[in-house]
Amino acid sequence: MAMPLRQSIRVGTYLFAQKLRRREKFPLIVELEPLFACNLKCEGCGKIQHPAGVLRQRMPVAQAVGAVLESGAPMVSVAGGEPLMHPQIDEIVRQLTARRKYVFLCTNAMLLRKNIEKFEPSRYFAFAVHIDGLRERHDASVAKEGVFDEAVEAIKEAKRRGFRVTTNSTFFNTDTPQTIIEVLDYLNDELQVDEMMISPAYAYEKAPDQEHFLGVAQTRELFAKAFAGGNRRRWRLNHSPLFLDFLEGRVDFPCTAWAIPNYSLFGWQRPCYLMSDGYVPTYRELIEETDWDAYGRGRDPRCANCMAHCGYEPTAVLATLGSLRQSLRALREAAG
Repeated sequence: MAMPLRQSIRVGTYLFAQKLRRREKFPLIVELEPLFACNLKCEGCGKIQHPAGVLRQRMPVAQAVGAVLESGAPMVSVAGGEPLMHPQIDEIVRQLTARRKYVFLCTNAMLLRKNIEKFEPSRYFAFAVHIDGLRERHDASVAKEGVFDEAVEAIKEAKRRGFRVTTNSTFFNTDTPQTIIEVLDYLNDELQVDEMMISPAYAYEKAPDQEHFLGVAQTRELFAKAFAGGNRRRWRLNHSPLFLDFLEGRVDFPCTAWAIPNYSLFGWQRPCYLMSDGYVPTYRELIEETDWDAYGRGRDPRCANCMAHCGYEPTAVLATLGSLRQSLRALREAAG
């Protein structure tokens, strides 16, 4: 994976420890949602459809940190909603990084410049800015003009201050190989973000727009064409080579949603942050009481078109570590 060497070693050591303990299911990264409220109304998001009373809730710091510590995961993706709307988000980040958890704060960046003084650069921390395309496409995806320009300025300011900045881009059936190439070229070459994460959109049940999610065949064709000509080697993508192979249809994997569990105001969500089949109060209950064999393509019709990173990136990571050839390949590609 295209992550800093120290982080790669930490994650690799963690995974090796799980293997020594013969743990079959364990978290690689926790998706932490300390709120559902957001300052945007993206057409492909189902989170803001919660009732007003739920959208007003904010998770206490101790609860957020305690859930991550309970899971034991080495990495945390703080999402929502818009995390920067949480009045104590800086304290959540501070307590997690103090415990040497690698924290990615996912944000649309509209509030980033206003709140950046609350945070300090750290090798354990990065802003993960949501960018779905260049100006016109991105502003259309978030249903508001000017968001792309503000996100770009926020990225520049964060990098100027010494923060690690990554991006997260979701692509729909309205995208083409060229639109993907254009935005990733811009992020990689012009803005020079540290890492980029990409994912095909998943059909959130409550998302306002249900017409523009990708199917499996569409996803494979789209990414195979976008990756052609050496692009995937040139871009600083925060993915294992096997996951990129998966996106373009070279390999197929089962879903391992248990490796990127979601913890929100409701508790641990089963089976993943994209589907809501109930909540449990502890991570142990999530792992032990969820029928994981009931989910995945060919098992649950809701999973039929899913190729999202939350289900398949951990499978690719585990497959990489289980193969000397794939491990060496990942090291070669990370070295450029």
